Amino acid sequence: MKLTVRDVSELLDVSEKTVYRWINDRKLPGYRMSGQYRFSRAEVLAWATANKINVSLAALSDVENPNEVLPTLPDALQAGGIFYRIEGNDVASALRNVVEVVRLPDEVDRAFLLEVLLARENLASTAVGDGIAIPHPRTPLVLHVEKPLVCLCFFEHPIDFKALDGQPVQAVFTVVTPTVKSHLHLLSRVAFALRDAEFKALVRAQAGREELLKSVRRLSLELPEAQAKPGRL
Repeated sequence: MKLTVRDVSELLDVSEKTVYRWINDRKLPGYRMSGQYRFSRAEVLAWATANKINVSLAALSDVENPNEVLPTLPDALQAGGIFYRIEGNDVASALRNVVEVVRLPDEVDRAFLLEVLLARENLASTAVGDGIAIPHPRTPLVLHVEKPLVCLCFFEHPIDFKALDGQPVQAVFTVVTPTVKSHLHLLSRVAFALRDAEFKALVRAQAGREELLKSVRRLSLELPEAQAKPGRL
């Protein structure tokens, strides 16, 4: 879905003037079409996460299948798994090993997933600072999986992702979903979780699986939707 300047201002809860300033000063990714800017929602969310800018969760609704039941981050993380001591000497070899451990059905083309992840890294780093990255394709990747998943991997050795803060990456969140809507939904939830000091500290410390999942469950209850619909997120 292509967003307008007004859409982006609502998504990031800033003025349209600020959006234009960010395009020029902070390289907010946008495209000129017939004299007007258009934006990819996934790219805006990734950019906002990397620049530590809050996202308006209330503005994250999507027109695609309004009846779709969206996943919780705890459920998606349990489905995708948490893995430690992933080897790699550079971005390509590290992501290759990440793709190998992601819990995907046999029919999913892992080579294709790696290809699109590396293509995105060649455009701009997906590192969001503090030793964390969210590798994802330029546009939401939809694969034939039964349910959305988020895979958290910790590297055996820090990897240089060309992060803006200069810190090498030690942890990556990879999102794989069956629909664009669930992709955007989970990307926003990962961004929300990484704004929490406790959860980020656990990720940086490579805490145990149960401790990480417990922290994610706590955060899921703090989302506006969870307060309105207990047990859904």
